[in-house]
Amino acid sequence: GEALSMKDLFEGAFSGRTVLVTGHTGFVGSWLILWLEAMGAEVVGYSLEPPTDPSLFEILGLAERVNHIHGDVRDIDRLKEALSQHHPEMVFHLAAQSLVRFSYDHPVETYGTNVMGTVNLLEAVRTAPEIRVCVVVTTDKCYENRETGHLFREDDPLGGYDPYSSSKACAELVTGAYRRSFFSGSAAGEGTVALSSVRAGNIIGGGDWAEDRLIPDCVRALNQGRDITIRNPKSIRPWQYVLEPVAGYLWLAALMWRDPSSFSEAWNFGPPESDCVTVGELTDMLLRFWGGRSWSAAERGKADPEKHEAGSLKLDCSKAMTGLKWQPVYPLIKAVEQTVQWYREYGHDPDGDLYRYTLNQISEYVEDARKAEAVWTLRGK
Repeated sequence: GEALSMKDLFEGAFSGRTVLVTGHTGFVGSWLILWLEAMGAEVVGYSLEPPTDPSLFEILGLAERVNHIHGDVRDIDRLKEALSQHHPEMVFHLAAQSLVRFSYDHPVETYGTNVMGTVNLLEAVRTAPEIRVCVVVTTDKCYENRETGHLFREDDPLGGYDPYSSSKACAELVTGAYRRSFFSGSAAGEGTVALSSVRAGNIIGGGDWAEDRLIPDCVRALNQGRDITIRNPKSIRPWQYVLEPVAGYLWLAALMWRDPSSFSEAWNFGPPESDCVTVGELTDMLLRFWGGRSWSAAERGKADPEKHEAGSLKLDCSKAMTGLKWQPVYPLIKAVEQTVQWYREYGHDPDGDLYRYTLNQISEYVEDARKAEAVWTLRGK
């Protein structure tokens, strides 16, 4: 059955294992823990309350399905306590302040969560003897972006114009320092931790309600019968369906479990360059599936010129494609279709069985990945 075929994924690396996910109440965290739970993992979540209302975490009733710890990554004692109580073997660190525009208004909170939160987590991991794998999730915005249209590779200089992007570059530097100082080389040996960082593109999928993000903003406008107003219609972004990077994170963790020394580094997960389209083009795709109204660009004043956002951002993911044999499964048009269908389903019946519906979207993605012969679906290869 479905549960069995799920357990076989990623070479069965998660079945029966205790996995800690920080930031599990967020949009991507909710998809990740839903998939982990479906594969038979014992999920421990550590996070603040869901960042939005509505939230995917609450709609899917995930608090009842996982060990849900309410905690702040800025609180190192609480983090250490959670690890010593639950003895996780793997960690995915997603807890973050994840919005560029919010970071301009709240820089201290952004750095506190994204930089010291990462330090605290890695410090706690050092004291937890059972942990063998730790994946730190940062962002594609951690690179020094000179707007040349260059596709960013993992060894490009880190940087960041705004506090959010810069804080994520800092988190990358912290992760690299901990890997070299405590988790590998002369300090390594028995009981060492495989530590990697992952940088994904702009993630779309059902259940995102964040402020100042394109799809949620469009869905809110469409549901309220308002015209869609787009801030930066010509900005280019590496859009991808939520399950593409999540599959990448899971497969990377499975490989790290098996071979700690070969995969402990930074990895990009993004779409092919052909799917790096403008904000305007993505909005057109969304409306093609939704039907209905057109959109207009924000008047110059509304676009908030003092809050700089990158014009072009593209990732080179050849390292993950060759080194991990990871590959994207859905073309962008399919990613948009799945996303619209999820919001449509929710709009049609907010109290319906969205848990089952969302799990079915994962199963459908897995089937398509099998047909595409994605390596993580092939048992024992």
